[in-house]
Parts: sequence; C-alpha cells; structure tokens
Amino acid sequence: MKNYLVVLLVFFVAVGIFAPVDGFTFGFLSRYEAVTGNNGEVRIDIKEVTDGKAHYYSYEDAEKIIKFFVVKSPDGIIRAAFDACDVCFPAKKGYIQEGDFMICKNCGRKFHSNRINVVEGGCNPAPLERTQDGAHLVIRVADILQGGRYF
Repeated sequence: MKNYLVVLLVFFVAVGIFAPVDGFTFGFLSRYEAVTGNNGEVRIDIKEVTDGKAHYYSYEDAEKIIKFFVVKSPDGIIRAAFDACDVCFPAKKGYIQEGDFMICKNCGRKFHSNRINVVEGGCNPAPLERTQDGAHLVIRVADILQGGRYF
C-alpha cells in the first residue's frame, strides 16, 4: 500500500512541476505566476514575455485573486488582458493560446492576439492597460484592481 502512495505522490508532484493545472491559482500546480506591486506598479521583465507565448499572472488583493495574461503578438506589440471577458467571466475559465489566437475556454471563440487591447467588449479578452519602461512591462496595480469584477 505504501508503494502506491509514493507513486501517486511522485505523479502529482511531476504533474505540478511539468504541467500546471488550469484550475489552480496557487502553488506549483498553478499556471499563474504570482506578482506583487511595488510603489503601485507590477513590473514584468520584457525578456520573459517576448517568445509569442501567453504568460499567465495572478495578483492577490485583500478580497480576491485577479488573473491576467501577457503575450507578444505577431506585430511585435506586447499586450495584456485579464484572463476573462465581459460575457463568459462567470464561468471563470479564461483563455488558452493556440498559435496566434487566444481561445475562450467557455464558448470557444478565437481572438487574434493582434486585437488584444484594441477590441474590447463581448467575449474579447478584457484589456489591461500597460506601458513599457526600458526592460520592463509596467502595469499599475490600480488598473489590475479594476479587473476585480471578473473574479
């Protein structure tokens, strides 16, 4: 019986390390990297998000965990959006990436990454304001907190 428990424990640790689970917003099972604010800003190293892949982050305030993603679109712009939309946010499923598209995990609609931060409303990823400051993407904590309604 002990051998089975050891095998299960090793399996779950491996899954958490190598294949984060969508539903988890904490610990090593999460696909979200926890970020904190400093002087009212969250700063993300640009080098970490220039590979064209969506990078998922979470910010925890006193009431909830707010989730967002950052992706460099094919046109070279680094974009940010909440991992939610105006329509499907009650399902709390967010988006996954498929090539140059972000796909709503609730309704299946696809959104080209070039349109993130440009088109808003409906099932488009809810835009998150951001700026670039040298080697960092800067997102104001106040802007992140505006997305609390989705979570």
